[in-house]
Amino acid sequence: MAHRQLLSPKMLEDITRIAVEAAMDFQEKEKQKQQKAKKDWRLRNTKLLLKHYRSFVKHSEGVKEKLSALESAEAIEDLYTDELAIESIKRSKQRTLAMVQFIQRMMKVYKMMCETSGQTEDMRRYQIIHELYIAEEKRTVEELAEFHKIEPRTVYNDVKNATKTLSVLIFGVDGVELY
Repeated sequence: MAHRQLLSPKMLEDITRIAVEAAMDFQEKEKQKQQKAKKDWRLRNTKLLLKHYRSFVKHSEGVKEKLSALESAEAIEDLYTDELAIESIKRSKQRTLAMVQFIQRMMKVYKMMCETSGQTEDMRRYQIIHELYIAEEKRTVEELAEFHKIEPRTVYNDVKNATKTLSVLIFGVDGVELY
């Protein structure tokens, strides 16, 4: 006959505690992984919006200069639908113009934030983002480094830091990094 050993209450308590700690640790790691993926998504999309800004401006040429607030809101809302019909294609330029105007507004807000911060590096970050992505004539990282008398690596760091702030402006609460 096989010998069975019963677990003492203390052993059961220890096993339960270890299992609960392991489950909580796993859950916390999954939560951190999801937050990192969400943060990466916001930063990636902000950089894509900036990178393609000049293309958006060209694409939206020919659309009436200013969309009303309602037209702009509807056009941006359409960006979040899965509609792939002919109507979607017709409204493409209008949605692009709405996005261009939105980026312009967020850049103005970012500029005001940088101006009021009193930090010279904040203003430099705005200028670098503007020259790299927004201004009609694009400048290179090397040109900006030389102009600002900084290293090219500092230009890249400025872009990274500015993009974090712009992500909050562009994506609202989804752009906030929560710990």
